[in-house]
Amino acid sequence: MSQSLSTDILIVGGGIAGLWLNARLRRLGYATLLVENAALGGGQSLKSQGIIHGGAKYALHGALTGASEAIADMPRRWREAVEGQGELDLTGVRLLSEAHYLWSPGSLAGNLTSFFASKAVRGRVDQVKGDQLPPALQHPKFKGKVYRLAELVLDVPSLIARLAELAGDSLLAGRDITPLRENDELVGLNVDGREIRAQRVVLGAGAGNAALLATLGVEQPRQQLRPLHMVLVKGKSLKPLYAHCLGGGPKPRITVTSHPAADGQWVWYLGGDFAEADGVARSEPEQIAAAQKEVQQLLPWVDLSDARWATLRVDRAEPAQSGLVRPDNAFLAEQGRLLVGWPTKLALSPDFADRAIAALERDGITPGSHAAAPALPRPPLGTPVWEELLP
Repeated sequence: MSQSLSTDILIVGGGIAGLWLNARLRRLGYATLLVENAALGGGQSLKSQGIIHGGAKYALHGALTGASEAIADMPRRWREAVEGQGELDLTGVRLLSEAHYLWSPGSLAGNLTSFFASKAVRGRVDQVKGDQLPPALQHPKFKGKVYRLAELVLDVPSLIARLAELAGDSLLAGRDITPLRENDELVGLNVDGREIRAQRVVLGAGAGNAALLATLGVEQPRQQLRPLHMVLVKGKSLKPLYAHCLGGGPKPRITVTSHPAADGQWVWYLGGDFAEADGVARSEPEQIAAAQKEVQQLLPWVDLSDARWATLRVDRAEPAQSGLVRPDNAFLAEQGRLLVGWPTKLALSPDFADRAIAALERDGITPGSHAAAPALPRPPLGTPVWEELLP
């Protein structure tokens, strides 16, 4: 006989978006269960760079776009949570950097002057010099300009661990997920032989949403994947750097974040324009060679003689858009009891939760009474990608 459970909200997907929503709902008094078919954060979340964007990188031509306006308040909300004074208590999450930076090599320094002189970005940035520079740029040969962005960088593994703590006993490891219907209406999900009824079912599984929608026989919304080919480099001489390097186009030439490995060394995680279309087309050796060339041109004083390199392919899962463009906001669609969404980027996870909670409140979904759930198998925490690729 299958086990029967009931809850207010059943969430599928144990990345940051699902875990954030789960924690918000529990704080509001809802009973929740969150199902993860592998490891917490093991999909797109642990492949993110941990930057809580505030929109500056979307305004490199001096004009605020829809994306930059939509995301502008996210750093404040995340910072308050990390300080224990926000909508969630994320004390204990490691703050890798109080700010993200934008730097321009000497040949393009003038571009930054005109960019930051525009009223579109005033108040969001401050120029830094001397010992205020990121450690990796504090070198006599550095001739560019650097601006401090009002954005923070979080250690994603510690963030996932904290959100898992806030989940309490609401997490469920489950691989076989099928619809639970009564009179052709979705009333919950079957998860590894357990019938779980819920007032609402939320699919927030990132790239996994496509397979879940197919299993449920739901054709809309459709999903798009925008690929990246990221590079990781680990070496004893690397110093922390959290910055976008300005190129000649509307996207950062390269984006660098630094992550502490278990052996005490730093790992640079490299994205940006070089990791997009051209980078996706390159093989792993070709992409490593391209990254080495970029780093050597931009940071020639960095000693990479002992460095080890690896690449990582990442699919950014989003609602389908015309021309595969990037959505500006988190996205949520509703079909009866089913809510389907994507945060579209880590920083917008609070926006994803806002949209789900607003839908519940609009429909009058309030916390109900449920029998205490028995002890359930719990999904493990995911392993940081740099520990897997560069142990």
